[in-house]
Amino acid sequence: MRNRIIISGLIAKRTRGKQRFRKTKLRAVKALHSRTEPWGMILFIALAALLTSCGDRAVDAAESIAVFVPGVLEGSPTYEMMDSGVRKAAAAADIEVKTIEGGFDQASWGNQLMVLASEQRYGLIVTSNPAMTEISVVTAASFPNQEFLVLDGSGLTGGTVADLVYDHREQAFLIGYFAGLITTSDEMEDSNKDLKVGMIIGQEYPQMMREILPGFEIGLHTVNPDIRLDYRVLGNWYDAKKAGELATGLYADGSDVILTIAGSANQGVIAAAKENSTYVLWFNTEGSEFAPGTVLASAIIRQEEAAEKWVRLWIDGDLITGESRRVGITEGYIDFPLDGKLFRKHVPKSIRDEMEDTVSRMKSGALSLRSLDS
Repeated sequence: MRNRIIISGLIAKRTRGKQRFRKTKLRAVKALHSRTEPWGMILFIALAALLTSCGDRAVDAAESIAVFVPGVLEGSPTYEMMDSGVRKAAAAADIEVKTIEGGFDQASWGNQLMVLASEQRYGLIVTSNPAMTEISVVTAASFPNQEFLVLDGSGLTGGTVADLVYDHREQAFLIGYFAGLITTSDEMEDSNKDLKVGMIIGQEYPQMMREILPGFEIGLHTVNPDIRLDYRVLGNWYDAKKAGELATGLYADGSDVILTIAGSANQGVIAAAKENSTYVLWFNTEGSEFAPGTVLASAIIRQEEAAEKWVRLWIDGDLITGESRRVGITEGYIDFPLDGKLFRKHVPKSIRDEMEDTVSRMKSGALSLRSLDS
């Protein structure tokens, strides 16, 4: 027990030392660019000398960040936002960033992250995906000096992992409420009287089944308890042809609007909606521009802002690891954009006004999902 206490104390001391080092270097970088602080150049040179003379790779690694993408970056908006936010924060502090793509084989992500941490080249590894929280915690157990930031995580805590969880239940409620308004509308040209809404998902996973699917249904039933939800599981995140077939079947069964959460396969749902003169809803990112008049609205996460803010906390030595934080609409990380030109063009004013009121009440805290649950 005594040995464990000593080791824990040494790790904590080491972590605090790296945090102070980042703060001092950041101050020097700012001073270097300031004509009012001539001592900045002297301090910066002194720090460079310290780095050169230090044989500890962990101290050198404190000034670089790795972004691990569990998939591919291009065509994955949430990962693109993560990467962009990290780079914005890092650029302000003159910190190097390297992006590593893990590919679509989820079974390999754990080994890849373990190898990345073992290199001891990065002070912080940033990633995103609920599955990555557990993988990061397991990796941190083997490399207790490596710090991790998981965006859109699962809520699991442990070690040197900071986990940020978006309130997807709120997000799904907003888009579900909008879907309810669309399917019950007399003003939408392609809405019908069947009171059926569709949903296509890439795969079933805990967050989907615990938060997104129930939140979407609560939104629908808040508008009208008689609305029926019909959802299909694609089985992957890329098969656009199969997604189009599933969507065509939903539209044929009476659904006039579909929420699609199927990665790059979403394009197949858009194609089916155009062929059937029906509607599509988007999740996590703004999607109206992909098919104006077909993709009507989006419930989004502000991942770029979150990545930039939490990486800045790490740079300043203020990132708290070993805990998970849940954020939603009141914190500004869940939203339903109302001001887009396409939204105003294709959505009737009565529905826009209703959504504006609902979003406003949720942001202020006047409306919460707890009140709807009771």
